[in-house]
Amino acid sequence: MHEIRKADDRGMADLGWLFSRHTFSFGDYFDAHQRGFSDLLVINDDKVEPGGGFETHSHHDMEIISYVLSGALEHEDSTGEGSVIQAGDVQAMSAGRGIDHSEYNHSDDEPVHFLQIWILPNRLRVEPRYQQRHVSAAEKRGCLRLIASAEGTGQSLRIHQDVRIYAGLFDGDETAQLDLPGERFAYIHLARGSACINGLHLQEGDGVRIRHEPTITISEGEQAEVLVFDLRPNEKPRMT
Repeated sequence: MHEIRKADDRGMADLGWLFSRHTFSFGDYFDAHQRGFSDLLVINDDKVEPGGGFETHSHHDMEIISYVLSGALEHEDSTGEGSVIQAGDVQAMSAGRGIDHSEYNHSDDEPVHFLQIWILPNRLRVEPRYQQRHVSAAEKRGCLRLIASAEGTGQSLRIHQDVRIYAGLFDGDETAQLDLPGERFAYIHLARGSACINGLHLQEGDGVRIRHEPTITISEGEQAEVLVFDLRPNEKPRMT
């Protein structure tokens, strides 16, 4: 069973320095039918102009993942961490009992394009934590590379939830499969290009909810960059 979320149906914010598309309800955009999926609460497709950025603000009890597609994002937070997140980098921040942070375009002349992802955690008031690693194109080429998980398997970033996030690059005859045991759900987001997901043709920005299908197959990619979220079988985000 599947449910496609078309790119053009997403919410939108245009602040001049920021252009963002919201897969799920966020900020001033609200859709009662798009309030997250399982433990996945937010996928924001953000493009920040040179000189622009998010001033210091607070989060708590949220797993926040930034996945940079192009450009560079400068990060600082109240744990004392500071870094520049480049294309191919993945950052995970566990806000826990509270964290302040800012994010700015690091470049004076190039935009930065990144996905901001929020996962509802399974533990509250944890010690805030920051992680970052680079995942090369070669690691993602023609396969699904685990980039975040509860166990930190295979050098993936560790998050406080029973969620596994994979990233892959696909062109031409490259294919990959992912098994979903135990009636688990999945959400697939096409970050770039086009590809077929279980025979469904998706374009850049499209997403699809997958329920009660034992295997995900990705094929027929054209400069495709795909994120796959392996999720608990819950319809909406909720603390347990």
